[in-house]
Formats: sequence, C-alpha cells, structure tokens
Amino acid sequence: MPIFGNGDIDSPEKAKEYKEKYNVDGIMIGRAAIGNPWIFNQIKTYLNTGEKMEKPSIKERVSILKKHLIFSIEWKGEKLGLVEMRRHYSNYFRGIENFKEYRMKLVLSESYSNSIEILNEISEKFIAKENILT
Repeated sequence: MPIFGNGDIDSPEKAKEYKEKYNVDGIMIGRAAIGNPWIFNQIKTYLNTGEKMEKPSIKERVSILKKHLIFSIEWKGEKLGLVEMRRHYSNYFRGIENFKEYRMKLVLSESYSNSIEILNEISEKFIAKENILT
C-alpha cells in the first residue's frame, strides 16, 4: 500500500526531507501551491537532480496568473471568479517589493478587463525593475 506524506511541505528541501525521513511513496502539496503553481516542478526537479530552480520571473508570474484568472471566471462566473482570486494575488507576487498597492488594486477590481489592465501595469513596472537588477 502506497504511503503519502502531507503537511507543511512548502519547499523542495522539505519535500526531500519528508521522502528521506519517512520513506513515503509520494507527497501531497496543499496551501503551498496557492499562488505558487511552480512548486510542483520545483520539487520534481530538486528530487530528480538536486538542483534548485530559479524563482519565476514577473513575466511568468503574470502570464500564469492571467490563465488562472480566466479559468476561475470560466468556472465560477466573472463576479465570483474575481472574488475567489483575491486570496491568490499576494502569493503570486510574494517577495516582490512595493507590491501592496497593486495587490489592493487587484483585490478591489470588479471586472476581468480591469484586472487584466492592472496585471499589464504590473508587467510594465516590475519587469522593467527586474531587468535593471539582472
């Protein structure tokens, strides 16, 4: 019978520790995936190669968030889809300095088109900053 580990696994290192310490056959990721869909590939890569992946760029984050927003609206309708996305915004952009203003704009947005405008604004502002830093 396969045994799966679960609970506070929020990084590739913790996933590896879980597998080694408890000899589990698989791992379930919960809250750590909220706004961080990259965690699955990060864990897989780390377990298979021992290498840590780079954090996703702003461009990648915005692109995936737009898809997530579309899926949410298709599934729940525009109003509820937008409301349910609110909990994800801060996680998608965790670690990005001075993001609070944009998170608030997204949380207060009442339409898909306005949310996309805000995400495009985020792309323009933060991708430019990201390029300066690299």
